[in-house]
Amino acid sequence: MGRLIVIEGPIGVGKTSLARRLSERLEGELHLEAPEENPFLAHFYDDPPRWAFQTQLFFLLSRHRQLETLAQQSLFSNVTFSDYFLPKDRIFAHLNLLEEELTLYERVYQLLDLQVPKPDLVIYLQADTPTLLARIRLRARAYENPIQDVYLKNLNEAYNRFFFQYEATPLLIVQTSAIDFVHNPDDLEALLAQIQHMKRGRAYYHPTR
Repeated sequence: MGRLIVIEGPIGVGKTSLARRLSERLEGELHLEAPEENPFLAHFYDDPPRWAFQTQLFFLLSRHRQLETLAQQSLFSNVTFSDYFLPKDRIFAHLNLLEEELTLYERVYQLLDLQVPKPDLVIYLQADTPTLLARIRLRARAYENPIQDVYLKNLNEAYNRFFFQYEATPLLIVQTSAIDFVHNPDDLEALLAQIQHMKRGRAYYHPTR
C-alpha cells in the first residue's frame, strides 16, 4: 500500500475526515494541513482579486515547510496519511492568480517542488458541486462562509482537469457523492478494500447506494 498515502480533492470533499479514519483504522501516522493558519484566507474569500497572491504564496511556503518535516518523520513510520500534497497548490494558483503573479509563483514553485517527498499513492476524492457546497455549509467554518457556488464549481472542474492528466504516482479516483465513510462503517470498509488492492497505474471506484 505504500509509506505515504495522500488524500486529495476540492474543498468540502472529505479529505481530512478520510485521512483521520484511515490512520485510525490502520494505525498509521496522520499529517494534516492547517488552512486556518493562513492569515490571508478569510480576506481572500471576501475579495479574491486583492488577496489571491498573498494567500497562495503563504500556502505554498507553508505546505513546503510541512512536507519537509513529513519527509523526516516518515522514515520512522509504517504508513502516513496526509490530506494534501504540493501539486494541489498549482491548481489554486492557476485558478486565482493574474498572469504576472503566476509567472513569479511558478518560479518559486519549481524550486520548492524538488525538495518534498512524493506519495506512494494518491486518492482523489470527487463529488458534485452541490454536494461539496452542502458539506461546507454543514461544517460551518466561519472563513468559508463567503465561498460562492461559481467559485466552487470552477475549482471542482480545475481539480478534474488536473487529475485527468495526472500520472506521477498511482492514482485511485473515488466518487464520494453517494457514500458516507464518516458515519457509515460499511462505506469505509469498502473503500479501504479498494485502497489495499491498489498497486500501480490508475483505478476508479464509483460506488452507488
